[in-house]
Amino acid sequence: MKVHDAMTPNVQLCTPEDTLRDAAEAMAALNCGLLPVTDNNRLVGMISDRDIAIRGVAMGRGPDARIGDVMTADVKYCFEDQDLEEVTENMGDIQVRRLPVLNRDKQLVGIIALGDIARAHSGDGTADALSRISRPGGQHAQA
Repeated sequence: MKVHDAMTPNVQLCTPEDTLRDAAEAMAALNCGLLPVTDNNRLVGMISDRDIAIRGVAMGRGPDARIGDVMTADVKYCFEDQDLEEVTENMGDIQVRRLPVLNRDKQLVGIIALGDIARAHSGDGTADALSRISRPGGQHAQA
């Protein structure tokens, strides 16, 4: 199976000039914890709810601070035509739960998350449990 068969396409984007409030509102509306940051159609970073909390709020930055000041600029990614098993192993090695997915022209085409992988491999008991854990909502949902 290829990454494009399991990934989430049509990803919400933000820019380095957007505010932490913009990112937090988009995350709340989409029930997600990570947004790609692009500049002139190039992936330049990722902003997570953790970035907002740790590099933003904990460092005294307010909701009008720029995403570019707190985003993670060292972006790990995968390609849509890579084998899902290879990408899954790599995610474990680098200890990330989500990766942006690029085409071979290095344009963002989606996101692959552990929940996507679990749903793609639904026959495995661990994958089934992770798939249930990773679905939107639940007792600790922020909405």
